[in-house]
Amino acid sequence: MPDGAQIQASFANAITEIGRDAWDACAGSSNPFLSYDFLEALEESGCATLGTGWQPYHARISFEGMDAPLAVMPLYMKSHSYGEYVFDHAWAQAYERAGGHYYPKLQSSIPFVPATGPRLLSRADEMGQLALLEAGRGLTDQLGLSSIHLTFLPEKEATLAGANGYLIRNDQQFHWRNRDFRDFEDFLEALSSRKRKQIRKERKTVAEAGIQIDCLTGSDITEAHWDHFFTCYVDTGMRKWGQPYLNREFFSQIGERMADRILLVHCSFEGRPVASALNFIGHDTLYGRHWGCVEDHACLHFEACYYRAIDFAITHGLKFVEAGAQGPHKLARGYEPVKTYSAHYLRDPGFHDAVDRYLRGERQAVEGDIAYFTDHSPFRKK
Repeated sequence: MPDGAQIQASFANAITEIGRDAWDACAGSSNPFLSYDFLEALEESGCATLGTGWQPYHARISFEGMDAPLAVMPLYMKSHSYGEYVFDHAWAQAYERAGGHYYPKLQSSIPFVPATGPRLLSRADEMGQLALLEAGRGLTDQLGLSSIHLTFLPEKEATLAGANGYLIRNDQQFHWRNRDFRDFEDFLEALSSRKRKQIRKERKTVAEAGIQIDCLTGSDITEAHWDHFFTCYVDTGMRKWGQPYLNREFFSQIGERMADRILLVHCSFEGRPVASALNFIGHDTLYGRHWGCVEDHACLHFEACYYRAIDFAITHGLKFVEAGAQGPHKLARGYEPVKTYSAHYLRDPGFHDAVDRYLRGERQAVEGDIAYFTDHSPFRKK
């Protein structure tokens, strides 16, 4: 640390203003979604821009007179609440009814990715993290915005934010945990008899249907594979929520820059592609992100999205599989409830207090849900 140097915060309207080396030095390499390559692809492809309501406003903390940041935070000016997966639409409606303007707001997250990962990316540990929290709150006040939200934080960062004026919100997801399984059959043996039989039946249904499944990574993934995946992604997205967030260019860019961190499950029937599932490979976690199909085949969703992911994680020594948001049906397939965290600073004191009261009750409800699902674990009782 330079003697007498002051810490200063600044904000970048594009990740290119910070640069690959500077960003990745703070972000590390364990989480693919935090990498410069992933975030730049979102911006360069036009998926996360002012035009889509995701104006980059990335925070950086540095010592005065020094170019290299000691901490950065992915940050966006949002004009809506779509693509976040921590739902605050009711908050926005309540604030607007009371005469306030909820949008624009600040959002620290990975656009369109409901996966837990650090948001306070610091080479200076807690000092840099505290500076980022203060910078986010200060920018909210300076610009007269309603709020700043940090979503899908790890528990340690959420605790730090909660101790520094942010409200903490909990939700749950279903994650698979590797208990040092030797192979997929060893995993099945850890399940209750009924769940084990169900999974075997589902896998047998797919195998007997004659569907070919290829698990591709690196240079094995071609533009033809991305063409098929995108067709599946758009078809499923249009049926589920109306408008997919990501465009075709984005997938070409990550395929070019991050192929070794991607697992693409490609499914064919009678020589024609019928389904595809996209995963990202982290240091100890496989992140399931998107699934789509153009033909319905019994149990193929479970095989491509869940069982192939589990098999890959066991084979490659990964500790976890995160399969995205929602889905109590994942419980029967070996995934268990996990608490998620977000942190929220609301500038208006009255609004802050109202949301605080709401979150207390919501946290209790989440605890109850997790206890219920844990009690109904698919694993054999000891």
